[in-house]
Amino acid sequence: MQDLFFNNASSVQSERILYTPSAFARGSLLHLQEVGSLKAVHPHTSMRTDLVSYLCFLVLEGEGNVTYEGRQYKLKQGDCVFIDCRKSYSHSTSNHLWSLAWCHFYASFLPAVYEKYKERGGLPVFHPEKPDAFQKIFVQLYKLAASSDYIRDMRINESLSALLTLLMQESWNPDHVAVSKKRMELAAVKAYMDEHYMQKLTLDDLEAQFFINKYYLLKIFKETYGMTISSYLISKRITRAKQLLRFTQMTIDEVGCAVGMDGAGYFSRMFKKAEGISPKEYRKQWQQR
Repeated sequence: MQDLFFNNASSVQSERILYTPSAFARGSLLHLQEVGSLKAVHPHTSMRTDLVSYLCFLVLEGEGNVTYEGRQYKLKQGDCVFIDCRKSYSHSTSNHLWSLAWCHFYASFLPAVYEKYKERGGLPVFHPEKPDAFQKIFVQLYKLAASSDYIRDMRINESLSALLTLLMQESWNPDHVAVSKKRMELAAVKAYMDEHYMQKLTLDDLEAQFFINKYYLLKIFKETYGMTISSYLISKRITRAKQLLRFTQMTIDEVGCAVGMDGAGYFSRMFKKAEGISPKEYRKQWQQR
């Protein structure tokens, strides 16, 4: 069910859709709660707290402020906001009256996504490189919410996923120049591991190769790529092992050696931990009949 409003209030003119997702969408998908746009006609302040929602909005014109987690942020045209509305927040236009496009949305897994966003350096307020990409998604969401498409909840989920992808792309915010330089060097570290993952690689090897403290390397690698160096190497090795199991006649032990996971039973244990079945069972499943 949806409600369309065009609200000529004393302080804002707004066009919005309050959206009620299906029970399936509410339980399983990223789902929309509200989407719209507004133009301030007088200075005003909006305050909210304890909403089970996340808010993303883009400043289309004008200027204003957002107060969130005890800090005030000044906003100008092209700035974007992404906040957890379970916490208190307020926003207000300046005398240079603003226009906004926004959406409120939620999913049971979204708090974990927001933590990952913050872990990568994501900020409540940022200036995206391409604000138009955000505006395009808000327009898509509005049209979908207003439509009678029988799979609109799935399409809304798709658009909200695209919004989260944009937000995560914008979340890279190194603290200072030194950190920025080190994180840029991670690309070289990752490329080296991509080329040499089948060999024995240790943190000491990477520290010596790239002159980055191994403990610091562990920290910024996980912050940047969302997994540990060990997990990344295992993923690369398991992926290559699956190719060899399916498309060669190499023995299980030979495959383990070829991907840098040799040792009595080590390869089989790690493969089963990752895939839920042994290398032998995996090969059997994919054998042509």
